[in-house]
Amino acid sequence: MSTQTLILGLGNVLLADEAVGAAVIRRLESAADPAAPLRFVDGGTLSFTLAVPIAECPRLIVIDAAAMGDAAGSVRVFEGEAMDRQLRRHAKSVHEVSLADLLDIARLTDSLPARRALIGIEPALIDWGDELTPAVAAAVPVALERVWELLARWDAADGPTA
Repeated sequence: MSTQTLILGLGNVLLADEAVGAAVIRRLESAADPAAPLRFVDGGTLSFTLAVPIAECPRLIVIDAAAMGDAAGSVRVFEGEAMDRQLRRHAKSVHEVSLADLLDIARLTDSLPARRALIGIEPALIDWGDELTPAVAAAVPVALERVWELLARWDAADGPTA
């Protein structure tokens, strides 16, 4: 059996493309095998309460709108230390706590997931709205594929566990 993976979608569903993390999580959860060792969490706009599920899983995949300077709808994967650097570079947050803060808590408690990745999707619009823009909506299947690819690669590298 594979190692438990927390798949965390972030974002505010009231702000157009900021909701992409939640949209991807819903699609992943509906497509996943219920017996798979996956835990899906819609993390909303972040909270210190997410420190516990992050600490409990040795693998973490986060899906979020990310300002990367790319074309709207671009999808990039930041894994391990590349994820840490991306979060530090864009550490400002209007939320109660940033994802970088949550990972720092995990570091301090020696519970940082050994395997971690951020799947960032470049937003076109972060403003009031209840739908993703066309470019970001078109990126959702790409983000789904990146999640499945990461899981398959990590499973192959980690091998079977007892």
